[in-house]
Formats: sequence, structure tokens, C-alpha cells
Amino acid sequence: MYYLNGYNVHMPHPWQCPGPGWTQGLGPTCSSGRWLDLDEHPTPPHSMSTLWIHYSIPLTLSAPPSFVSLAADPAVISPQDPTLLIGSSLVATCTVSPDFHLKAEDLYWTLNGRRLPAASYAALGPTTLSVALARLNGSKQQSGDNLVCHSRDGGILAGSCLYVGLPPEKPVNITCWSKNMKDLTCKWAPGTEGETFLHTNYTLKYKLRWYGRDNTCQEYHTAGPYSCHIPKDLALFTPYEIWVEASNRLGVAVSDVVMLDILDVVTTDPPPDVHVSRVGDLEDQLSVRWSSPPALKDFLFQAKYQIQYRVEDSSEWKVVDDVGNQTSCRLAGLRPGTVYFVQVRCNPFGIYGSKKAGIWSDWSNPTAASTPRSERAAGGCDPKGGEQNTTLRRELKQFFGWVKKHAYGCSNLGIKLYDQWRVWLQKSHKARNQGLRQRQQRRDGDAAAAKGDPCPLSPHPQGPRQAGGGGTGGHREAR
Repeated sequence: MYYLNGYNVHMPHPWQCPGPGWTQGLGPTCSSGRWLDLDEHPTPPHSMSTLWIHYSIPLTLSAPPSFVSLAADPAVISPQDPTLLIGSSLVATCTVSPDFHLKAEDLYWTLNGRRLPAASYAALGPTTLSVALARLNGSKQQSGDNLVCHSRDGGILAGSCLYVGLPPEKPVNITCWSKNMKDLTCKWAPGTEGETFLHTNYTLKYKLRWYGRDNTCQEYHTAGPYSCHIPKDLALFTPYEIWVEASNRLGVAVSDVVMLDILDVVTTDPPPDVHVSRVGDLEDQLSVRWSSPPALKDFLFQAKYQIQYRVEDSSEWKVVDDVGNQTSCRLAGLRPGTVYFVQVRCNPFGIYGSKKAGIWSDWSNPTAASTPRSERAAGGCDPKGGEQNTTLRRELKQFFGWVKKHAYGCSNLGIKLYDQWRVWLQKSHKARNQGLRQRQQRRDGDAAAAKGDPCPLSPHPQGPRQAGGGGTGGHREAR
């Protein structure tokens, strides 16, 4: 606690540049540095025999004074708070007030807390010390670099903020979407270079194309660092003009104007009620069903859907693009006895006759189901099973290659062809097995005849004919 004209005064916090949110007009102001609630900092940063207050620092007084006179600032830096382009050079001066009895040789400079070399100093008078800074880099903090003039004992005499950077470039890649035609969210990119090293403000503005006044978006950073959300009061069937302004201490840049109709940029929630189930005992298929987006049920529109699925132990998704506007699909060609995760998303388009392609929703939460285990894979002792499985795999590969080329996805044509092929395949295998059995029986009969087995009994009932036949047989054997 120090005293000024009989009143108790708290010393300020050490000098530093204001943060990016600093604005004038919030009570006591300062051209450089920052002011604090000094009750939070009752201990002075340095021991000084003479009390000084710099840059209109607010005071905390222990008694209600009628008037408080402040000592003069101990020193002044010039230029104060300059804004410079990257690569610029600067010569700054620190001039000490005669009341403090300090000379130029009693002073030194720091930049962001680091002492600058004495070789960059020059005494321009008994109480004035300059410092030369060449080829400045961009500011290390957007609030400005701290250039401070000190007394020999480390005391802070004055400070200046150096703002070194680039002017903003015009924002690019403005994209917007409306969730269920109730709001509008826009994103953009800050320009080709992006980093300006200075605090840069982005303002999204919009207006009706043919009339109306400019409106300013208020809810920023809702969908990322360069985004803004307009929650309500939007007109349908009328195009908007939308643009973004970027500004910092070195200038202003304005993006190209984007024109859009809310109906052309509608997206919606992911499809609800996604169910995945088996298709009977078919070990290579799963059925997927879902509901249309409820938020758009009262609007005239079309919808198309996409499905993506993956096996449980893989992170690679396979996408089915041509589901169309149906709300069910059968996935075929899956692995038997395997757990699959399935997601669905929706693209509402053609709302009230819009010709635009629409915007895809987010994917639904994953839904899991497993295919039945293959009975053939369960085991068996058929010595010809390997050959049959090889033939089946070859036929499956051929068929799915054709389907992928001609009727891939969940189209009705592809499913009908697949079902027809399965029926044909079952009949083909049945006929093949019957043919194999018949050929095997013929081979067995030929083998038996080659060993000399007796001929079959004659169908004629006469006994002598039978005996004769037997004698004939015996006679044939005797010969």
C-alpha cells in the first residue's frame, strides 16, 4: 500500500498489452497496457521510492476523496502502439520525465520479456534512449508484442504494443445449409494464407436479394472457428445475398457474394428407426429398414438414401449409393456368421420443386446384426465337399461381378435377379447330384456284369425254360 496526497493507493500490475477482446469505453481507458481490479493485486511489482501510475490506471482509494492528483507518467514511448507489416523496421524512443531524475544510460529495453541487446540502443538526448528493430516477424500473440522501457533496477517506465502482421485476405469457400428449413448455418475459409498474426474479426452479413437492409449474423463459432448461425426469421422462395467481411488493424477484405435460396440448401436429421435383421436362413444377406425424416413430413419433397456397412473387425466402410427413395434395402453377398454395422443417411431434394441436388444429412448411429452361420461351414465328411465349394465360390464370384456391373446395390432388379439366380443354382445342383447318382449306378452295374454275375431271372413263368436257362449257364461255365 502506497500513499498519494494522504490517500492509500494500490500499485498496478506489471505492464502488458491488452487481450484481443480489449475495447475502449469500458470505464477507465488506456492507450496501451491494461487496467485491472487492483484489489486483486495489492502488492506492488517493484520497490520504488516514488509512486507513479501509468496509462490512466484505475485507483482503489481507502477514503472518499474530493480530488486526487496523480504524478506525471514516468516515461513516454514513441510511437505508441504502432501497426506494421511483416518485414518492417522500427525505431522507438523512450523519453523519461525530468521529475524522475533518470538519464538515458539508466534505461534498457525488453521485447516480450527478453532484454534487447545494447548494440541496438542509441542515446538521443540526456533522458531519451532509442532502440532499432529490423525486419520484424509477425507478432507472437494476436494481442500485440510487449515493447517495454525499464529503469536500471528493473522498474517499468512505459510500454508499447507492437502489432506486426498482414492485412486480411478475402474469405473464400462460403457454404451454407439449412436444417429442416428453420435456420441457416454458413462456413468459410479465411483466405489462401490464413494466418495474419493479428486479431482478425470476421462478420457474416446477409440480405434479401432485391430488397431489404443488410443483416449481421450474431452466433459465431457454432460449426467451427469460421462459422455463424442464423437461428430464425428467414424467408422462403426468395434468394439471399451472403458475404463475409474480414478486418484487422491493417485493413478490410470482403468475400465474393454468394446467392442462395433456403430451399436449395436443406438438410435434415439422420433417418430414424434404423433396423437391421436377417433374411430367413440366408447366410449372405441382411435386411435394412428405416423411416423418413419426420421434420420434413409436411413438405413436398423427394429423398434419396445411402447405406454404408462394415464388418465388426474392420474400419473400412462400403457404401451403397443407389438405394433411391425407398426406405428398405437388402444387402447381399455378405460373409456368413459375421457381425455387420450399418448406417443410413438422407438427402432431401426437390423441396417445393427445387432443382438443386440437396445436402446429405449426418449418418445415423451404427446398428449391428449378424448373418447366419453357413451349414456347409459347420462340418461334414463329404469327400467331394471341397470340390463343390470351389465350384460354388467360382459361380458366386461370377454372379456378383455381373451384378456389380449391371444391377449393383439395393435396386429391385438386383434383388430379383439374385433370388432367381439362387433358385436356378439350387435346381442346377439338384439336377447335377441326380445325374451323378445315375452315372454312379450305371458304373456299378457295368462293374458287376464284368465279374460274371448271373443274369437276371427271365420274366417268363415256364419252369423248364428256367432249368434250361440254368443248364445253359452251367454249360457255358463248363466250356
